Amino acid sequence: MSDKLRDKSGNKDSKADNQFRDKRKLLATIAPAKKKASMATAGAKPPGKIYRELYDAGQMPLALGKLIWKEGQKNIPSDKDAKNVIAGAGNVWNFYNKLFKRNSLDNHGLPLIQTIHYRENPQEPFYNAFWDGEQMFYGTGDPKYTNSFTTDLDIIGHELTHGVIDFEAQLAYEFQSGALNESYADVFGSMVKQWVNKTPSRKADWLIGSHVLKGKNALRSMKAPGTAFKNDPIFGDDPQPATMKDFKKLPNTEDGDYGGVHINSGITNYAFYVASYEINGNAWEKAGLIWYAALTDKKLMHKKSNFADAAAATLKKATAQFGKNSLEVKGVEKGWKEAGVI
Repeated sequence: MSDKLRDKSGNKDSKADNQFRDKRKLLATIAPAKKKASMATAGAKPPGKIYRELYDAGQMPLALGKLIWKEGQKNIPSDKDAKNVIAGAGNVWNFYNKLFKRNSLDNHGLPLIQTIHYRENPQEPFYNAFWDGEQMFYGTGDPKYTNSFTTDLDIIGHELTHGVIDFEAQLAYEFQSGALNESYADVFGSMVKQWVNKTPSRKADWLIGSHVLKGKNALRSMKAPGTAFKNDPIFGDDPQPATMKDFKKLPNTEDGDYGGVHINSGITNYAFYVASYEINGNAWEKAGLIWYAALTDKKLMHKKSNFADAAAATLKKATAQFGKNSLEVKGVEKGWKEAGVI
């Protein structure tokens, strides 16, 4: 979720950061057929129906934890984190199913397995949520500094969308392809929230994680990258650029955010925001349709796709779906131009 994980003393939680990043990078090298064979096969699930299981790690570094709820059980746990992720995963599944006819993250009915109250170190809060290629993990943070990482629907949508990306373009988690990976997760995470709340693009806040950090801070702003948080005790100041003129050239190391995957994603986030604003209406109906069509076309988007590839792919899909001189094509083109990509 974040490129700056720290424990309560302000030290970088490199173990947690490195573990889920390395998993995400590794997953990009695994063929989808092989990956599907390694996935959890929990419970009997009807074709085209959602199947969820929820586990509680008890603030421990457990891969699963104690099963506390599964699909079909009428009584939902009273725990707030449990309620958040059960409802959140349901909203994400319905978003992809109803809008794009997608059958779960892999389009083949993959069970949605989630673990709450997770920590890498039992003695330290875990300031994150992440998809590890098979399931979701959520930390509760520290109430002194953050709310639980189950609090925001767009975070749940963001992380589960990494699963969709894993089964489609498989964008390598480094440099521009990694920034696109993060951006696609933000784009669809934000749209899930907008869709559930029926918020049109020009009235949306375009913030990711607006309720996780204390005060007015959010994790990211798609409308104004670089302004989401300032002087935050956990995350510091928002480093994201909005345009290519401020693109950050960083090394492909942990400290370099693997070439700036969480930082330079602000550029492509801004492109989508501008496109959605220009097209107007509901982002998920046109701009989102275009971005999804590009992501799922393996001839246009692939492991090493960069920002220019994404611009070309979305423009091609916009033209095919809405016509060469359409408002939609002009909106997409303006988005990429405003971001300085084309």
